[in-house]
Amino acid sequence: MKILNSDSQLNLEEAYEACRQETALWAKTFYLGTLLLPKYKRQAIWAIYVWCRRTDELMDSREAQQCSVAELSDRLDMWEERTKAIFSGVVKDDLDAVMADTIERYPQEISPYLDMIAGQRMDLNRHRYADFEELRLYCYRVAGTVGLMTQKVLGLDPAYTNAPWSSIPDPSESAIALGIANQLTNILRDVGEDRGRGRIYIPQEDLQRFDYSEEDLMNGKLNGNWTELMTFQLTRAREWFALSEEGVRWLSADARWPVWTSLRLYRGILDAIEKLDYDVFNNRAYVKTWQKIIDLPFSYLIAQSR
Repeated sequence: MKILNSDSQLNLEEAYEACRQETALWAKTFYLGTLLLPKYKRQAIWAIYVWCRRTDELMDSREAQQCSVAELSDRLDMWEERTKAIFSGVVKDDLDAVMADTIERYPQEISPYLDMIAGQRMDLNRHRYADFEELRLYCYRVAGTVGLMTQKVLGLDPAYTNAPWSSIPDPSESAIALGIANQLTNILRDVGEDRGRGRIYIPQEDLQRFDYSEEDLMNGKLNGNWTELMTFQLTRAREWFALSEEGVRWLSADARWPVWTSLRLYRGILDAIEKLDYDVFNNRAYVKTWQKIIDLPFSYLIAQSR
């Protein structure tokens, strides 16, 4: 590992702890699932999460809101070069170092990371999506890629390599599906927040299908059309969660419970949206702590039986 800044005092344990704290602060539901992983795996997942958050902050931080499109584009270009350097073992700070350490422990391709940066570039000029196919590409880039980033860390059950290939799904497709399901959930939870940035991720064709206008959305109008539109969106998200489930059974034994836990709890946000009568303009849907605790044994039983 090559350190560009000779003054940097690299301490991997402290850097991993910083990643843990940031994950716990910003991704509470996801964080709970990671705690069920063995030490090195959960540390690697925290490092990947923080890399993803650093990428997201290039576009959505308070500082980024003051930048021009050209400035944001330059920031993404520099981040892409920095990411390539990390994969070459060249680091600038402790957070770079934990990513380089993660890549060394769990060798993987750089392509999902570059795809995620490409997803951030979509937000530079694109604030609307004509149909679901366009949105699906965005969801893959900003979230489906996370499934690919973490797949090498989580590992596969040895039984996977011995199973008849014709009878089992590609685990990479299931990993991508889980990321897409999570991002669709984020979109539905954050409709109110995104409108403040002038962004509407719900496909335009769906707005038209349910006769719900952009003006209605920007005004936070709650009516029967909105209920039908959101019911449709939640059904789609749940279908993507269902697509992801088949691949969980092929994960390594120590990863199945954590992933089932994360999957079930994140899917629970959809239930929380329903309980709010779909009012995501004035409320933030989340899974309560007691619900998370109660779900843990159920997720464990599912992980053992499937």
